[in-house]
Amino acid sequence: MTPTRIVIFAKVPIPGKAKTRLIPTLGESGAAHLAHRMLLATVAEAEAAGLSIPELCATPHPNDPEWQAFQPSAKIRLTDQGDGDLGERVGRAASRVIREGENVLLIGTDCPGLDRHKLREAAATLVINDAVIYPTLDGGYALLGLRHFDASLFEDIAWSGPKVAADTICRIETLGWSLSVGEALRDVDEPEDLDAVKEFL
Repeated sequence: MTPTRIVIFAKVPIPGKAKTRLIPTLGESGAAHLAHRMLLATVAEAEAAGLSIPELCATPHPNDPEWQAFQPSAKIRLTDQGDGDLGERVGRAASRVIREGENVLLIGTDCPGLDRHKLREAAATLVINDAVIYPTLDGGYALLGLRHFDASLFEDIAWSGPKVAADTICRIETLGWSLSVGEALRDVDEPEDLDAVKEFL
């Protein structure tokens, strides 16, 4: 069976750079604290899923001094997101993992509902489907899982808009790939989302 690697995309959780939409509510330090707690929780769930060794795809480069206080686990692979917009960075990671002979689950750190059980479920889905997606309630997606790579899934996507998941699903269908669509999950991006992460505040 083809192994599956979880790739977690994260920016360094330091004040002023993390969870910027929550700064008016939590302050710079509070928003950074929340980002750090959610990063640690995401890594813990990825490790507990029991798939391949997870990968933290970081910005800035994981060797940057800003990351030194925030290394989340000795067990995780650390890679650099590199340059480009979000689509270029995520697409580059997806292409690399698939070239290395593994299926890939692409996730962020903003979705507390994306636990070890859903990660295992998504990996199992890729045994019989070419792709799996877990949309978010705001129109994005919390997880995109792939057995194959196609650049069209990451090019010319309005990443901050409300149609990211819908556009991605449409493109997967255009490719003729089999697709499983999971339940819609909640991202934590805005003040009204904070009740989903009270234990992290």
